[in-house]
Amino acid sequence: MTRASLSRRPRQTDIARFAGVSVSTVSRVLANEPGISTNVRDQVIRIASELGYNVRPVPSPQPQNQRSVALIPVDQATGGLGVFYEGILSGLRGAAARSGGTLLPRLVRSASLKVSELKQTLSETEAAGVFLVGIDPPDDLCDWLSDSGLPTVWVNGNDPSLQFDCVSPANFYGARLATQHLIAAGHRRILHFTMSHRHTIRERVRGFEAATAKAGVATRIVQLPATAPRTSTAACEAMEAILLEDEGFTAAFCMNDMMAVGIMEAVTNHHLSIPQDFAVMGFDDLPCASMTTPRLTTMQVDREAIGQEAYYLMQRRIADPGADPRKVELAVRLVEGATVQALSKTSADGELPA
Repeated sequence: MTRASLSRRPRQTDIARFAGVSVSTVSRVLANEPGISTNVRDQVIRIASELGYNVRPVPSPQPQNQRSVALIPVDQATGGLGVFYEGILSGLRGAAARSGGTLLPRLVRSASLKVSELKQTLSETEAAGVFLVGIDPPDDLCDWLSDSGLPTVWVNGNDPSLQFDCVSPANFYGARLATQHLIAAGHRRILHFTMSHRHTIRERVRGFEAATAKAGVATRIVQLPATAPRTSTAACEAMEAILLEDEGFTAAFCMNDMMAVGIMEAVTNHHLSIPQDFAVMGFDDLPCASMTTPRLTTMQVDREAIGQEAYYLMQRRIADPGADPRKVELAVRLVEGATVQALSKTSADGELPA
């Protein structure tokens, strides 16, 4: 690989292609941003030089003992979504370790999180920044964070005002793709099970509505109570009631895999076959998705990548406090299980097999 490999001036996209990394990674290396491993950094610099890209000499970044605190909702971390947040926390910890930083996780009750509580946590930890993991902070806390200038990143969060850096999976597009998958299989009466009023979950509802509206599909959105102690149980009970109504729904797209497990239980209890009689689609690709029979079709979220990206955003924010906020969405991908298959014409016309 030499400069002669290209017939024009090299671009960062060329470097990324030959190095086998993302354009974002190339940009970070060339800007000498922290958070990139030595091997990747050296490889990008070497290939850029071979291609004739003008690489400015910069000193190697020195690890900094950057202390940051990650606030995690106690109900999520200890409940059914615990494994989801464990993956994000693993990504945050890994990125911190590679950068010579220190990550301090703290469980909080997000519904009652107050400015005074956050101030006390910052005082105790001497943290230079805060990650709000799965937390939509109240307005007074947002105002204080904005006024204080404390580096803040919303993780698995979506700031509708874009005052703060935030990173999340592509919830709208993932939900739209999941619903389109059901529609492509012939389903024309589709349920959507949801629960939370978080901004991220509302994006999944929007994705479902966008896909079904375009296809002219009959739908019902089933809002489960946020206070339900077990998501799968609440979903099962709601689905059993719907099946008793016998309105001809043939598929369900669920906000997450735990709901999908409950839906599958209800369908089986009513002596219907999955996916022949009823299709089920999940989201997140949690470990439970691979334990169902048949294997749940779902959307995979790279939880560790969310944590890693959040840490890079924090490093950027600390290095450049005046930078414009960034909203990063990471792609999700369809995991082909065995809970969705093409419907027969009779079922597609709206008749639910007995």
